[in-house]
Amino acid sequence: MIYPNYRRSIVNFASSIIQAFDGKPLYSTLPELNFLSQSQNVIFLLIDGLGYDYLQKYGQDSFLKKHCLTKITSVFPSTTATATTALETGVPAQQHASTGWFVFLKELGVVSKILPFKARFGGESFPNSRVSRDQIFTTQRIGDQISAPSFVIYPDSIVDGQVNAKSDYLWSYRGLAGLFTQIKKAVETSDKRKLIYAYLPDLDALCHEEGTSSPVPLNFFKKLDKKIIGLTKSLSSKNFTFLATADHGQITTNPSKVIFIQKDYPELYDMLTLPLCGEPRVAYCYVHPDQAKAFVKYVKTKLKFCCQIYSSKELINRNFFGLFEPNPKLSQRVGDYVLIMKDNYIIKDFLINQEEKYDLGNHGGLSHQEMYVPLIVYSSGSGGKNSSPLSLSV
Repeated sequence: MIYPNYRRSIVNFASSIIQAFDGKPLYSTLPELNFLSQSQNVIFLLIDGLGYDYLQKYGQDSFLKKHCLTKITSVFPSTTATATTALETGVPAQQHASTGWFVFLKELGVVSKILPFKARFGGESFPNSRVSRDQIFTTQRIGDQISAPSFVIYPDSIVDGQVNAKSDYLWSYRGLAGLFTQIKKAVETSDKRKLIYAYLPDLDALCHEEGTSSPVPLNFFKKLDKKIIGLTKSLSSKNFTFLATADHGQITTNPSKVIFIQKDYPELYDMLTLPLCGEPRVAYCYVHPDQAKAFVKYVKTKLKFCCQIYSSKELINRNFFGLFEPNPKLSQRVGDYVLIMKDNYIIKDFLINQEEKYDLGNHGGLSHQEMYVPLIVYSSGSGGKNSSPLSLSV
């Protein structure tokens, strides 16, 4: 298992950006990024799902691999809902309490799909119920922690007018061409020092559908790399730093490594008071108090081949979710016990009329494929020269 290193992680990456714009990060910064305060335009591209192992294996002679300085860790769990929130706020789940794709929100009495901000069982988004994200999550995004202008560039599929609405700082795009057009447009809005943050979900989605070894995500990666080269050339007269990292990597699962809990272990399912929360690679279990001892014994005997069990309190105390004082809501959102899956196993449950299916690519766990992400840096300096010594391949 690769544990999150909250001194060499994506949280510290985000902290470096905050400090570069005279903010006050809670977590320490990465020495490799100390020069960022000298850059006029800081462009940060979050490539969802681009693990360090994937880049080293498939990146070959790519721009992204050439300018990868090193690897850093993701957070726990190594999943989009938790890790992108860490990159957008500068703190991990210990503070922001977005603990996975499925999160039990005691405030609403519901298991949520937290990123689209909906109940797990379909239904309308919570904003239609007059509930806003600000009522559930109080951690400020980086743009609210710094005084410099900042832009957030999201795919139009998630700029929906409800959870995320277009504004002067939140822009949308469609397709790779649209993404890089918007980044360049943001750079050229003014000569003021600024932060530009763009989120790209496509590689992650393709790996989920096809698996990490498929040529489909690799073809997309190659197209992305060419677009990045084109962007850096088009901005050659600007003083800018291009940063890229990921929220997590992925691991490929096969049918023999899928545990459907109702079908395979119905006795275990009956001990739960809520559906599984979190992720297929890291499941939060809400257990009936009278069944706690039986639940632990059952997992340690019948599921020891595929997972390890921890009390949720133990993982909080061992700083799996981060350092410093925890969010008061954290303990509510990680259940009573946590199942961390071994190898490439996943565990799934399903609601009434929900299809028994799973993704080929998965994340959330502690394998090196999931936990290590690249630190990619290209700095033009002034006059278009690649002036930062840290932007050389190491």
